[in-house]
Amino acid sequence: MERKHMSAYSLYQTLSQESPPPAKKPSLQVPVKKKKKQRENGVAATKPSSKSPTKVERKKKRKQLIKSAQREENLKRDNEQEDPCVNGDGEVLDTLLADLARVNNSRERASKLFQWLIHPIPAKTFFRDTWEKKPILVKRQNPDYYKGLFSTAEFDRILRQDDVQYGVNLDVTSYTNGKRETHNPPGRALPFTVWDFYESGCSLRLLNPQAFSSTVWSVLSILQEQFGSMAGANVYLTPPGTQGFAPHYDDIEAFVVQLEGKKHWRVYNPRTEDEVLPVFSSPNFSEADIGKAILDVVLEAGDLLYFPRGFIHQGDCFPDAHSLHITISSYQKNSWGDLLLKVVPAALEVAMEEDVDYRQGLPLDYLTYMGVQNSDKDDPRRAKFLSRVENLMKKLTSYAPVDAAVDQKARDFLHDCLPPVLTPEELASSVQGAPARWENGEVLNAGARISSQTRVRLLRAGCARLCSDGEMVHLYYTTDNSRVYHKEELKSFEIKTEHTDAIESLIHSYPKFVTVGSLPCDSAEDRIGLAELLFERGIIHTAEPL
Repeated sequence: MERKHMSAYSLYQTLSQESPPPAKKPSLQVPVKKKKKQRENGVAATKPSSKSPTKVERKKKRKQLIKSAQREENLKRDNEQEDPCVNGDGEVLDTLLADLARVNNSRERASKLFQWLIHPIPAKTFFRDTWEKKPILVKRQNPDYYKGLFSTAEFDRILRQDDVQYGVNLDVTSYTNGKRETHNPPGRALPFTVWDFYESGCSLRLLNPQAFSSTVWSVLSILQEQFGSMAGANVYLTPPGTQGFAPHYDDIEAFVVQLEGKKHWRVYNPRTEDEVLPVFSSPNFSEADIGKAILDVVLEAGDLLYFPRGFIHQGDCFPDAHSLHITISSYQKNSWGDLLLKVVPAALEVAMEEDVDYRQGLPLDYLTYMGVQNSDKDDPRRAKFLSRVENLMKKLTSYAPVDAAVDQKARDFLHDCLPPVLTPEELASSVQGAPARWENGEVLNAGARISSQTRVRLLRAGCARLCSDGEMVHLYYTTDNSRVYHKEELKSFEIKTEHTDAIESLIHSYPKFVTVGSLPCDSAEDRIGLAELLFERGIIHTAEPL
């Protein structure tokens, strides 16, 4: 699908300008650097000379043209390689999710849904130029673009029908005169009290909307495959003329999706290099702490604002409109450093078992010249000690069990994951839709069984993972997870050594269906037994209903 994009797509634009495209055509705004002044002391800049450009000037102009052409070619190539938008006209989200349900591969489904979220930016361009680097605003001038994701009416329904607890599921907050406060009473959040807080100027934050909203659950369960990291969400409802939170930065990548009304946002650069892509969220800041905003914009329904972790932000409502937005987040504690926190201790354990250099004792007198109290001493023993530490650290990489550490990260991710939302076809062909049922006092269709000819595959690309602790092999899976974060323990069971090849075959053959008889097991009985076990745990489903 060919689409028009702004010529200066990857360059910074002036924030004060209105979005150039007509209604229902999205535009992009990103932080800018101010242009050089063209007037000095109230006098217009001199007109360019009528002389022919010099050789140097012509060369510079050619380079600029080439660079511009390359930029345009990159954009064109990105758009040719990826469908710019599954749902470019902003159709109701339920229709989009129904369309995605017909996509055979869950990874492709995740890619398409993410593309819809950030349209018109091609995902490849976003991850190359923007992800973890800078904030960006997408102005759509289409208030219905995210229609169906969540609403104030849905908020009210949840308060009336579900057990929403203050501090667990809902926060009541305010930010006035530079002071941030939380006003949570104990117990259940009932509509009368909640809406009284709102009327008095408090903001409402629903902490885990996926536990109450099937649509939010569906969206997040799909997007988590795009990120390879937990996708979470908070919903924020802010009264007109108020602000609910102090300026701060977060430890997640944030996608602010404006659903209703409008909100004024200011985004600020990280204050220092130490706060770029931080490990933890910040405390509340005062205005004096944060400097000048690099992005000062208004989000209206249908707009999107993205900013990386570490970028300070604050949002307030105008007196004439409330705001409802949902922040979709990911990539919390998913850095190289987080991986190495698992790699290094394990590497040391291996090194101490296998290499005597790591088991040799420390020098008898090392406490006399090492440590903070001795750090300023000019002692040759210090240099020798530090050199030994450096050599041991370098050699440590040869003992690093990187795959095992990655599996630890994978187990954490699988524990974080939402369970998959089944499509009608998946429901009919999985254990949840198996034909056995109770009717008129007897069990019907309980004899439906998997055979060697039954075709099966994983329910989702990433719903199961084989991991070994060195002695036993376990299969970890997400299909029994709760919609409430970590409400259930991480699900796993031991896999017989002779069945590991069959499990790997199923994992690597996705999204293709394979016959049970083709699984590399020792006997037909083993193949069918393994398939029945995986089917009963909801990890696989059949090509046709049993």
